[in-house]
Amino acid sequence: MKYLSFFLLVIITVVSCKNDSKVTDEISNIEMPVTIERFDIKFSQATPDDLEGLKTNYPFMFSKSYPDAFWMDKIQDTLQQELSEAVIKAYPSLEDVEAEISSLFQHLKFYYPAFKAPRVISTTSYVDYRNKVIVTDSIDLIALDTYLGPEHEFYLGVQEYIRAGFRKEQIVVDLADAYANRYLLPVKNKTLLDEMIAGGKRLYFKDLMIPFKTDAEKIEYTPEELKWAETNESYIWQYFVERELLFSTDSKLPGRFINPAPFSKFYLAEIDNESPPKIGVYLGWQIVKAYMNNNSEVSFKDMLNMSSEDIFNHSKFKPRK
Repeated sequence: MKYLSFFLLVIITVVSCKNDSKVTDEISNIEMPVTIERFDIKFSQATPDDLEGLKTNYPFMFSKSYPDAFWMDKIQDTLQQELSEAVIKAYPSLEDVEAEISSLFQHLKFYYPAFKAPRVISTTSYVDYRNKVIVTDSIDLIALDTYLGPEHEFYLGVQEYIRAGFRKEQIVVDLADAYANRYLLPVKNKTLLDEMIAGGKRLYFKDLMIPFKTDAEKIEYTPEELKWAETNESYIWQYFVERELLFSTDSKLPGRFINPAPFSKFYLAEIDNESPPKIGVYLGWQIVKAYMNNNSEVSFKDMLNMSSEDIFNHSKFKPRK
């Protein structure tokens, strides 16, 4: 009987690997070339004679409320010129970014056949890091001045945990997150578990759409932060369970365990400063992955529409020790 179970496990593993390989081949065969339109360069180099052509090709970048003189003043603005120079220096070419976005679009097309590749346009935004990328049905905007590296002088007034994601590697991660906003139905979260599972769904979405990125990059952790979360997973879970936090509606809990922050807040001196932020989102991710691993008959899209309690109750989640 023991040997029979072993051989069944081997067969299941082989079949699963073949299916995964087939999916990978199908995705790689989807034609989805990407060329990023360098509006940032065109705008920085524009003369009065060029402006009308830019407005024709990029009407969505020019509010009709402002005259041409306003845009020429902006081009010649000292800060705008410094931003443009820094961006061109950091990104003389975007070929590697284009390759990653192309792969994201291939995966989106595979899982959402109605998806149509938009125009992808780079710009500057006076370091508006709350809108690093903007995704619409037909246009994706990338503010390259928010991806110059965490230590860039432009970011000195920005808190460290925020500027940690101001790096090139996060561009496609931020785009995937923006697409998650479009494809995941909005849900009114009531409990901490609701918040955890909602975050876990977003990260599982990234697992499928950008599998070429590391887990640390998907959740915006350093490798050391991810290692800490993995090493302490059982202790974190025990903390949540013993304090009956999962089904709590305490409005302070998202700020402690879900939202971006310097660290998670256990209110334990020996843990807080060492812990990574969003530890509740990390746990929600593990629960969602456990659910999908243990319920192979449920599709990815069906899971996205399920309640947090259904996912949790049928996940068979066990924290790693």
